[in-house]
Amino acid sequence: MQSCTSVPKIDKDLLEKWCGEAVDRLEAMSIIVAVTETGSFSAASRLLRIPVATVSRKVADLETRLKAELFQRSSRQMILTDAGRSYIEACKRIIEQVDEAEREVSGEYKSPKGDLAVTSPWGLGHMHLLPLTIDFLREHPEISLRLVMTDRVVSTTDEGIDVAIRIGVLPDSSMIATRISSIRVVVCASPGYLQTRGVPTKLADLVNHDCITVDSLVTPSSWRFASDSRPIVTPIHSRLCVNTSEAAILAAISGAGLARVMSYKMESARRAGDLRIVLEEFEEEPLPVSVVYAPRKIMPLKLRTFLNWISPRLKARLTPGADGERNPRTAKRAKAHP
Repeated sequence: MQSCTSVPKIDKDLLEKWCGEAVDRLEAMSIIVAVTETGSFSAASRLLRIPVATVSRKVADLETRLKAELFQRSSRQMILTDAGRSYIEACKRIIEQVDEAEREVSGEYKSPKGDLAVTSPWGLGHMHLLPLTIDFLREHPEISLRLVMTDRVVSTTDEGIDVAIRIGVLPDSSMIATRISSIRVVVCASPGYLQTRGVPTKLADLVNHDCITVDSLVTPSSWRFASDSRPIVTPIHSRLCVNTSEAAILAAISGAGLARVMSYKMESARRAGDLRIVLEEFEEEPLPVSVVYAPRKIMPLKLRTFLNWISPRLKARLTPGADGERNPRTAKRAKAHP
């Protein structure tokens, strides 16, 4: 019995031509979205890892095809025209739909797999994030991870970063930030040094102590503290200046003087009895530690898996005890007013 319906024959050359044009258009859309989000051809080329000349040519070809100017160009920035704003919104919707279809086909939403890029400060990364990351990769063999550990503030957009671990107060932005812990900035010294030189009990005592400072260009002459929520800048005598806090901690353990460092960096030495914290009541408010990532309409399972895995473990490592990272002044107020 012959079917009453028939499948139309598709011309192979026509199909290849159509597919090629579709890929070219999608590539051009991705480039123009990158230019819009980064603000320049050069930044878009770094993000997409293609030559600047290619970015410029693709945008020009697209404007020629559309017979419309998408950007107002200046020496400093690229500004979307009215036509460009309308087109970019359509491009984003199309790219999101294509990305979603590809992720669905590849199974990204069914099992955690794929590549992730994470950045953190150098010290926190080496001491805490790296060992946690190795454990994470053991448990999730289908995920690959690029870890960028640097004290430079990395642009998540320009450098293709999925997750950033930040220390300090964050600027307002469209990023999603989850605070997982806090870090004190403490003054510490070895028990031997304190026994020989005495324990400082007030900020004025610091000028009579050997201080170990951290700076790569100049020798600091003061440290910042706080009293009743008011900042205090206190003169110090810097006997030794080094360019990393890790070096300052080693020097303090050796008895070279007082060091002022982030609490998580000296915590193991404090637990071992090699360092003691002093002048706790004059510490500034603890610095927040946040996990930061861009909002997404649909979060890939690999990203959700990493966030859910890393956040509680990093929090546990940065908070040794119930009050491990609380500011002593805050803790005293809590005890006085339960």
